[in-house]
Amino acid sequence: MRPARRLTALACPLLLLTVAACSGDASRNDDPKQPSATAPAASPPADAGLRLSDAIEQLKVAEESRTGYERDKFHLWIDADHDGCDTRKEVLLTEALTKPRQGASCKLIGGTWRSYYDGKTVTEASRLDIDHLVPLAEAWDSGASKWTDERREKYANDLDAQRSLVAVSSGPNRSKGDQDPAEWMPPAKDASCTYTTDWVTAKLRWKLTIDPAEGKVLAKLAASCTEATVKFTPAP
Repeated sequence: MRPARRLTALACPLLLLTVAACSGDASRNDDPKQPSATAPAASPPADAGLRLSDAIEQLKVAEESRTGYERDKFHLWIDADHDGCDTRKEVLLTEALTKPRQGASCKLIGGTWRSYYDGKTVTEASRLDIDHLVPLAEAWDSGASKWTDERREKYANDLDAQRSLVAVSSGPNRSKGDQDPAEWMPPAKDASCTYTTDWVTAKLRWKLTIDPAEGKVLAKLAASCTEATVKFTPAP
């Protein structure tokens, strides 16, 4: 069994790879103290991450192309550690608020989850989708078309990051489809900063580009998420 990827699936989770305190969401940390006029400004901790607005500026802007895209070019839901649970079930297990029981072939029985896209509590695993924060087609458009099959498989099953895959209600996930934040945002109002931070983190991790319209909307969203920060590990 892989180590837990998340402690919870709350709307503004405290995560290993991205620490996001969303404007308008419940804050987990006190506001940093402002330096006095006579004292030099303190340097931020080495592991503090980037401000969301600064992280967006690190993304390369480029036009997108979907030429040649096929979903099958991303090999989904592998069992990388051969423990009987594929990627989908690994995410469900680590995001469960109440852990499900595991039956034969990693069949999950019971359990509860919170879908941060719509703020709903879900009690049936079958009603949850595992969403790629940056959809497969969008990843293809913004760089994955040039990857090897092996790298696309790693992207599609990225359990080593906490911003790549998330268990959410099937309704909002399917309304999202392959759209970027310029075209779709989660219906829950308090999910906006978390989702924007997740999106930017996944794109930085995988060195994916953004298109001009996407970049404009991300910058606008970041202006309302003044305390959001991004921390990521580049994908191998």
